[in-house]
Amino acid sequence: MMMPVRCFTCGKVVADKWEEYDKRVNKDKEDAAKVLDELGFTRYCCRRMFVSNIELIDEFITLNRK
Repeated sequence: MMMPVRCFTCGKVVADKWEEYDKRVNKDKEDAAKVLDELGFTRYCCRRMFVSNIELIDEFITLNRK
């Protein structure tokens, strides 16, 4: 995971909730907005951190092997 630890705008800790968000949205197919509300992320800046995050670690690992 390469989720930033804190929100870039307000500084709230966001990384500790990434695994739960990812599991509920991608595996359990829950609504992302509802999950973010339940996790306590009501600010747009914090919500942006989850919605716009792309996991690139697998791509970085393959670049190292070439």
